[in-house]
Amino acid sequence: MTLWLTGLSGAGKSTVAYALEGRFRDAGISALVLDGDAVRAGLCRDLGFTPEDRAESARRVAEVARLLNEAGVVAICALISPFAVDRKRARDIIGAQRFIEIFVDTPLAVCAERDTKGLYAMARKGALGSLTGVHQAYEPPAAPDLRVTTVDQTVAQSADRVFAAVQPRLAPNLGFAATD
Repeated sequence: MTLWLTGLSGAGKSTVAYALEGRFRDAGISALVLDGDAVRAGLCRDLGFTPEDRAESARRVAEVARLLNEAGVVAICALISPFAVDRKRARDIIGAQRFIEIFVDTPLAVCAERDTKGLYAMARKGALGSLTGVHQAYEPPAAPDLRVTTVDQTVAQSADRVFAAVQPRLAPNLGFAATD
């Protein structure tokens, strides 16, 4: 399966993704994080932050996630992926039965307060003209498969919640008992 974590910069997507990767590995399940920053440093280094480039980045990540899934690996994608159409295309590439959209729902003000990468500060100074949520739109998922927030949950609680939610989908093949 593919877990597609979407949300604003600073929402906690990557942090939750890496915690999830640990949960899967502890359970003996192969998993790999495809983090937006990491793929931009390699696979998508030729792309910028225009809507077209963001669409292509999401497409490439979806193709890699599909290949990982076909090899029996859980793909955990942590990408802003701001546009609903691009997330739908990712779902189509990966396959609806394997795609789980997770909205890491963190308010813009909290993301800006965290400013882990200094992007919001750069945007306020006018040094960054394409920050999602500030200069470019972010379209929150209308009906995500799961919604987590890192405002009222710890990273561990968010990862535990996602892991528990996906166990029933793993149960038939990996011996998990289905939970409520």
